[in-house]
Amino acid sequence: MCGLCGEVTFDGSRADVHAIERMAKVLAPRGPDGAGTWTDGRVALGHQRLAIVDLSDAGAQPMVDDELGLALVLNGMVYNYRDLRAELHGHGYRFTSTSDTEVVLKAYHRWGTAFVDRLVGMFAVVVVERDSGRVVLARDRLGVKPLYVSRTPGRLRFASTLPALLEAGDVDTTLDPVALHHYLSWRAVGPAPRTLVRGAEKLPPATVRVVERDGSQRDHRYWAPDHVRRPEHAGRSAEDWADAVEDALRTAVRRRAVADVPVGVLLSGGLDSSLVTALLAEAGQTGLASFSIGFDAPGRDGDEFRWSDAVARHLGTEHHRVVAGVDDVVATLPHTVAAMSEPMVSHDTVAFDLLAQHVSRHVRVVQSGQGADEVFAGYHWHAPLRDVPRDELAEAYAARYLERDHAGTERVLGPAWRLDHDPSRPLVAAHLARPGAQTSLDAVLRLDTEVMLVDDPVMRLDSMAMASGLEARVPFLDHELVELAAACPPELLAAQGGKGVLKTVARRLLPAELVDRPKGYFPVPAVTHLEGAVLDLVRDVLTSPTARARGLIRPEYVAPLLERPGEERGPTGVDRLWPLAVLEMWLQTHGVR
Repeated sequence: MCGLCGEVTFDGSRADVHAIERMAKVLAPRGPDGAGTWTDGRVALGHQRLAIVDLSDAGAQPMVDDELGLALVLNGMVYNYRDLRAELHGHGYRFTSTSDTEVVLKAYHRWGTAFVDRLVGMFAVVVVERDSGRVVLARDRLGVKPLYVSRTPGRLRFASTLPALLEAGDVDTTLDPVALHHYLSWRAVGPAPRTLVRGAEKLPPATVRVVERDGSQRDHRYWAPDHVRRPEHAGRSAEDWADAVEDALRTAVRRRAVADVPVGVLLSGGLDSSLVTALLAEAGQTGLASFSIGFDAPGRDGDEFRWSDAVARHLGTEHHRVVAGVDDVVATLPHTVAAMSEPMVSHDTVAFDLLAQHVSRHVRVVQSGQGADEVFAGYHWHAPLRDVPRDELAEAYAARYLERDHAGTERVLGPAWRLDHDPSRPLVAAHLARPGAQTSLDAVLRLDTEVMLVDDPVMRLDSMAMASGLEARVPFLDHELVELAAACPPELLAAQGGKGVLKTVARRLLPAELVDRPKGYFPVPAVTHLEGAVLDLVRDVLTSPTARARGLIRPEYVAPLLERPGEERGPTGVDRLWPLAVLEMWLQTHGVR
């Protein structure tokens, strides 16, 4: 788990090493255990290391194999690296480290761009072929690890975060109005390849990009599960499906326990994190550390400690509570915004940041429950959409999930930033209409897994955890588990108020009262109820001279909201002001015009 960056030129010039240094400096919190650069004329690579596997210098990056003519940088973790190492050893390869990085390098030499099909894990990787000049970029199947790219005439740059890419310079930082529309209407989700700035994009998940010496490139999507029923599953009962999911989840958790350092767990007390904790405890890890956060908010519900404490007691974990107040939220917000690869409006982003800062003092690796809702139909809109006719599905999904329609977006934006068309709902409709989804719920789960999940909860977790040098692993996004869930009958997924199969599994491992409680949402009162110092900060940002000069948000829209905070909330219950304030803070922090 690390931060990577690099540059490749196509016009005969040498790569700009100073640009690599600027990007690496921004990425340093992602990899506090070491730094390295490698240059070869037109190519330069940079890396910041968080040492999790093979803690020796033999696992350092960039990794170069002169005999094979390859150089590589990797961000992430390949969980099956030991099996691949044994297989490659059988093909005559020799190893000088015990790292997964060296396994990935030799896997590329053995199988070419098909190497990604062999990898089980979360990864963003860049491989340089010395002799051909070819550069290959790849991203894991579910987009757990990010990879941002900028192209200018004669040059390609890449980095693990958008702020690092911007720090290199020479990026067109004017706002992309289509991405801005997505942000305002789709709860800050920005579907790949777009980002908020015109001059940068993100490599889509499950994609391999091959860039030739002359700058020409081609993309290949190497994985996409069909959400259809399979003949081999005919006759399976509900209990059979629960058995299969339990086995697959147990395998996913066990895979993510592979490390040369202790592995902890983020335990909110909800179903998903409790399941992960139960399976980690079952695996017999000694002194399993669990962590939860809550907020001191007199008169409001600011934590779910009663549930996380109960799970920790039942499973015998070494549990850590983190309690924060409004002053902590205000003090941490600049760090939170600076750590955002893209603006993130979820109210729990600052909570993840505060929690990661604490957890990283105790462990370097944690498992987390992100992804279960998207994969196993846990959100409140999933069950109601199950029986909606396909020709009505896009409108029904938009009504339940999108923050604003096109007219609502126009009311927010200043004249210079408005579009004469709606780019967001047609994108939703096109995705839902794609072949490969058997039912309406299948289509919705595919959209949530491939788009919303990647650019909201997964990005949030990676950005906040890595800002404190903490590796967060997500067993619910094990690609084999996701494939199994995609084949599961929708009526089983949507049963029991959602996540029916998971609830059946959970009752085998946890007391029923911990499974059957009402679904909760992570409370951050200082954000969900804007008041006091947080409201003052929001007001200062949205009325600042910089914001007024930008003209992005209409003052006529903001002024009444500031006069009566809390009266207008979005679908998630967060004050309408918050996403606008986060957007403006992010733009100002990262120098975006």
